[in-house]
Amino acid sequence: LLAALYQDFDVRQTALIDAAIAGSKPTLKDKARVIASSYVECVLTQGREIPGVLAALGGSPELAAVKRQYQQTFIEKCQKVLAPFAGQPGISLASLWAMLGAADALSHAAVTGDISEEQARDELVETILAMVRRSK
Repeated sequence: LLAALYQDFDVRQTALIDAAIAGSKPTLKDKARVIASSYVECVLTQGREIPGVLAALGGSPELAAVKRQYQQTFIEKCQKVLAPFAGQPGISLASLWAMLGAADALSHAAVTGDISEEQARDELVETILAMVRRSK
């Protein structure tokens, strides 16, 4: 059941991000804004369910593998979208994992009301921009 909930979350997140990326301007700032906005909005749409589902997925090796698969897919998507703005050899996997961790933490903080949706989105945009700048 938890895996199905997470799969449903991921399908919606992927559709939102893909549509937003397709409609975005070809600039680093706009790509970063789209990634950040889409991620935060999707988690907020799911309300308080997703942080609990994500935590529960980490408790079982089988379910953790499902979560990891979707995380890797998201990282690959970000790597591809941001690659034209990065230097060689590109954005490191460590940086992309750090960005995903920030996205999760900021989204969770927005869900619980510790920060606003705007604060979460804006901080994630800055995190993405800094990550790409460091890769040059």
